[in-house]
Amino acid sequence: MGPGVKRKRTILDIRKMKSDGQKIAMLTCYDYPTARILDESGIDILLVGDSVGVVFSGYDTTLPVTMDEMIYHSRAVARAKPKSLLVVDLPFLSYQTDIRDARVNAGRLVKEGGAEAVKLEGGENVVESIKAIVDMDIPVMGHIGLTPQSIHRMGGYKVQGKSESAGEQLLADALAVQSAGAFAVVLEGIPLKLAAKITSELAIPTIGIGAGPHCDGQVLVIHDILGLCEKYSPKFVKHYADVKAIISDAAGRFAAEVKASEFPTDDHSFH
Repeated sequence: MGPGVKRKRTILDIRKMKSDGQKIAMLTCYDYPTARILDESGIDILLVGDSVGVVFSGYDTTLPVTMDEMIYHSRAVARAKPKSLLVVDLPFLSYQTDIRDARVNAGRLVKEGGAEAVKLEGGENVVESIKAIVDMDIPVMGHIGLTPQSIHRMGGYKVQGKSESAGEQLLADALAVQSAGAFAVVLEGIPLKLAAKITSELAIPTIGIGAGPHCDGQVLVIHDILGLCEKYSPKFVKHYADVKAIISDAAGRFAAEVKASEFPTDDHSFH
């Protein structure tokens, strides 16, 4: 649709974008002012990702993020009333324990957080959870490949699906997620040829992050594209701005003016 378009995005629009050959743009978002800016910029999907734990809260991984934290950030984004589809991550331990937890926590993200869809990580191992949430009429986005909540099993943030057998498993995972009722699936950290194959075999959209150009859409972390995250710099990230330098300059000039008694002036004072 592009910038300036006002019609609300739904999961039906996202699925139709694949069949129409339109690329899907998705960015993470964790707060109200950023949500307003991104929504006005033509972003199709806003993802309140559990990546908030790393880029916003300073954790080393996404594992410590809680449901309450996800609900807090989701509510902030939802208050912007974005026309973009609002998808929210189910954090670690909110859906892995049993089906009831998956249902309750997905429901909380919708009821308390204003989510319009939820995202969870895994393939064949989370099929029952996806089915259970979809049966509640809550749309689910899948996430396979490099799944950050599985960092300890994977031995770090490593590209997945390099071997033939691993690639076959990822295709099986993608098909399982689709069969379970997911409306889209994120492909993270996998070879571009494998991502292309998965994308061609699925009826639902694939959204890549470190998965090459052949996916139906792309997602990145907002702090990464703005140059605000120094913890890591993956190969797949492109820096579109250096906001750190802008903030540093503004803060530095403010401090200097305060110390030199140049701010505030009469223009900034009440009389």
